[in-house]
Amino acid sequence: MPNVEIRAWVESVHSISMPSIEGIPTEEQVEANEVRCPHAQTASRMAEFIKKARAEGDSVGGVIRCRIANVPAGLGEPVFDRLEADLAKAMLSIPASKGFEIGSGFAGARMFGSAHNDEFFVGENGEVCTKTNYSGGVQGGISNGQIIDFRVAFKPTATILKEQKTLTTAKEPTTVVGRGRHDPCVLPRAVAVVEAMAALVLADAVLAAGKKLPL
Repeated sequence: MPNVEIRAWVESVHSISMPSIEGIPTEEQVEANEVRCPHAQTASRMAEFIKKARAEGDSVGGVIRCRIANVPAGLGEPVFDRLEADLAKAMLSIPASKGFEIGSGFAGARMFGSAHNDEFFVGENGEVCTKTNYSGGVQGGISNGQIIDFRVAFKPTATILKEQKTLTTAKEPTTVVGRGRHDPCVLPRAVAVVEAMAALVLADAVLAAGKKLPL
């Protein structure tokens, strides 16, 4: 699929979230800082928050957002191989991932159908477009040609340097403290993994479509 653009970035760390943006940030914007957040001011706050958690022997989680542009309409199936279901399975297979939502996600549960339905129109170049993208680029399990937009939630790193209560194999109370080098936040590293998993899902969908799509 020529011209397909897959871009993931750190949207939030713990309670710190970057402002919403339109379109897709450039690779240069995402890679401009160690957190991989394209909003410089928010990235700075995130970095300090992560450093503070690390100094306290703790860890933090957050959310990675991914948008995919120029995906042809028609990828996926309406029931067993729904494109969003395959994306969800891939993302939830990543270690430390705990949640997946596409388009409006859980926010869509608080909307009326009349507001949530994406209205179609013909663009300047004759292409089919939608005025909103609450479906996240997938309708009825099949890509509709709009930007695929999803989020993946990641938990805090489990191994921390704080003492925690646990049990022995004999079910006796004890404590455990993590040792060695452990990231206080996995999100910056997971950005590339999210992009790679999305690419694999789309490649599988294209192979499954065969000659049905003009690729």
